[in-house]
Amino acid sequence: MKFRKSIITIHKFLGLATGIVVFIVAVTGCCWVFKEEVESLYDGYKKVVPKNEPVLTASEARNTAKTVFPDHAVHGTVFKKAGDAIEVIFYEAEPEFYRSVFLNPYSGEIIQIDDHLSGFFSFVLKGHMRLWLPKTLGEQVVGVSVWLFVLILVSGLILWLPKKRRNLKQRLKFDWKSTDRWKRKNFDFHSIIGFYVGSLALILALTGLVMSYNWFQYAVYRTAGGKKEVTFSIPENTDGTAVQGDSVLPMDRLIPQLRKASPNAESFELHYPFDETSSIYVEVSNSEGLYYDSDFRFFDQNTLEEIKSATIYGMYRDTSVADKILRMNYDIHIGAIGGIAGKIIAFLVSLLTASLPITGVLLWYGRSYKKKNKRVAAKT
Repeated sequence: MKFRKSIITIHKFLGLATGIVVFIVAVTGCCWVFKEEVESLYDGYKKVVPKNEPVLTASEARNTAKTVFPDHAVHGTVFKKAGDAIEVIFYEAEPEFYRSVFLNPYSGEIIQIDDHLSGFFSFVLKGHMRLWLPKTLGEQVVGVSVWLFVLILVSGLILWLPKKRRNLKQRLKFDWKSTDRWKRKNFDFHSIIGFYVGSLALILALTGLVMSYNWFQYAVYRTAGGKKEVTFSIPENTDGTAVQGDSVLPMDRLIPQLRKASPNAESFELHYPFDETSSIYVEVSNSEGLYYDSDFRFFDQNTLEEIKSATIYGMYRDTSVADKILRMNYDIHIGAIGGIAGKIIAFLVSLLTASLPITGVLLWYGRSYKKKNKRVAAKT
């Protein structure tokens, strides 16, 4: 009994301390799950009429987009299929700047400029990751709260277990009578919903923590038997020398070569070298809506000799089981690993998780109100 009371106390106070954070993170998580599906309803500008003509090269796309933001750095350029616009991405961390310029791949015409730091989903992401607080403070508050939420889920499971086996059915389904008061219904809703979504909510919480803490990411990877580096890095050139007299820049030959090598790829995101010593990095997306099976490829910027990565971010065919687990983390977090069904599950789990702090507060209020009434009655 003392152990159970201690667990109840821990569960209650951790829940009250983190309730508002868990609610915000869960609700914003619901909204983020279907971001790509919602945006596809109004992204017609990303499509063009396919033509049997040469498309812009990587350097031409960069130079054209730079006329829009001449004072900002180009992060990379995304080449998709014949009927898709080319997306040139501008990104700087401090001060934060994140824009995309969409170009007609044949004419170079500027079609659209997107600001990724404004709009509904930007608002949602800032709430999910940092509660709309300053970045450093907000991320710490969310991180600590999610760790505490993991303890809440574990303690909740302990409290869910009935003292007697015959009471197990009452913890697995709603069996309300017309005479049951709201406190009873609220208790059942909190405990039964908590039981059914608890394990999946735990998965969402842990995958979120993997993205938030490098040391936890490393621990998960090593526990799974991984032996590579987990931190993404772009290798340096191999000291190759460019072919003299070649009028075409090496990187402008790269995308056509990759298209031939991977004709079924969804997209090729080319990242320009930071300086003369860094290599060209291309992320080849092999599946629509998924990230884990992408190929991360690196090439000498002078000779296009391919450079092998020492991290888990290399060719997907070369990944180990541990590599796959870590690379699947984001797709698991948003449910994309299970397709549209997985996203629906992630949405429902997040939504029901958001209800737990509410029913928990009502549960605490009901018990406190009951004790208060007893004290008042005793005095009278």
